[in-house]
Amino acid sequence: MARTHSHSTVPLSIRIPEETMEQLTELATATDRTKSFLAAEAIENYLANQVWQIKAIKEAVAKTNSGKATFYSHEDITNWLASWGTSNEQEPPK
Repeated sequence: MARTHSHSTVPLSIRIPEETMEQLTELATATDRTKSFLAAEAIENYLANQVWQIKAIKEAVAKTNSGKATFYSHEDITNWLASWGTSNEQEPPK
C-alpha cells in the first residue's frame, strides 16, 4: 500500500530497539527516504494487513456459525494433499 499525501498527519513518538533503528536508518539511506516516511508506511501496511485478516476471520466465523459451511476431516484433507503430484492423485473431498 503506497502512502498518499492527501491526508493530514500527526506526530507519533515510539520507542524501538536500537537494532531496529539501525536497520531503519540503513533503509532510509538506501532508498533516499526519511525514517519517518518508512516508519509511517510500515505502520500503514501492518494495519491494512491486520484489518484484512480480522475481517476474513470474522467472515469465516459468521459462515461457520450460519450452518452453511462444509467441514472435512483432517485425515481427508491430508490424504488428498498427499496425493497431489502422484500417479494416484485424488479428487477433492466431497
